[in-house]
Amino acid sequence: MGMIEVLVSVLVLAVGLLGIAAMQSLALRGGQSSLETSQAIMQANSIIEAMRANPTANYNIGKTCSAGAITGTDARAQDLIAWVSAMKNTIGSGATDTTTCGEIVGCPGACLVRVYWDDSRAGNDQNGAARMVETGARI
Repeated sequence: MGMIEVLVSVLVLAVGLLGIAAMQSLALRGGQSSLETSQAIMQANSIIEAMRANPTANYNIGKTCSAGAITGTDARAQDLIAWVSAMKNTIGSGATDTTTCGEIVGCPGACLVRVYWDDSRAGNDQNGAARMVETGARI
């Protein structure tokens, strides 16, 4: 009788530990998603500050997923290249990442900065794991 009680208590303990492990996994995924969202907001704010430093330039750019797609050698082009590269290094998986993109519309009046990325690493499988953060600013 004593042996059966021990086996049942070990089984209950094992199920409880599996539940704790599952909760830890979900917490890590949520933390990763939150980190990527925070980084996207910081990247949007960084390009907004660059636009404020160079208010005469036209920073409007369609959805761009590669820093190599941006041409020019002026301050505007250099700011955009640095912005897209920084997004890929902080949110994406590096320079070869194809899912991290940026878009700027509506400038110089009411600018909208959009940052797109793939949130599947964080376990977000809804809507194909595509995420977008939009930040508005007046320049």
